[in-house]
Amino acid sequence: MGNTSSMLTQYDIEEVEEHCNNTFSQQEIVSLYQRFCQLDRNSGGFISADEFLSVPEFAVNPLSQRLFRMVDGLNFKEFVAFLSAFSSRATLQHKVEFIFKVYDFDGNGKVAFSDLLDVLRDLTGQFISEQQRELVLTHVLEEAGYKKDSLLVLSDFMKILGNTGLKMEVEVPVD
Repeated sequence: MGNTSSMLTQYDIEEVEEHCNNTFSQQEIVSLYQRFCQLDRNSGGFISADEFLSVPEFAVNPLSQRLFRMVDGLNFKEFVAFLSAFSSRATLQHKVEFIFKVYDFDGNGKVAFSDLLDVLRDLTGQFISEQQRELVLTHVLEEAGYKKDSLLVLSDFMKILGNTGLKMEVEVPVD
């Protein structure tokens, strides 16, 4: 599976299926492998952040710089695991863990007000002022029972997002 010029075996497919907790069917995994091979322009078995930029939806995503950190150097199994958070079969826990990683830019397991503000800044751009962003974020935190100086951990994200009906889904076309 390391070299993209090779074909996927049934064993490889089942291994990836298990690795991503059955969030994709075997048919979807084969389709994802074909897409992975298209993205892996140098056939090295890994996708770089630059190769990911060739996906238009990724290139224009306001969080693309944060996502680069998560995708640079992925092999196929890691590529499927990364995308599994967007599967309709992914658990809420899995989706929230993914979101937490996006916010936890330094990977220290904690999300500070400044981390939240950075993401909000990426999402809103010049559409609202820094003062408005801070007010909105402070209000949201207070509504959830937190203060501006709180350091949020994964369980806090679960508490906040756990009852929201969170939808993060993408359809994998199957040939």
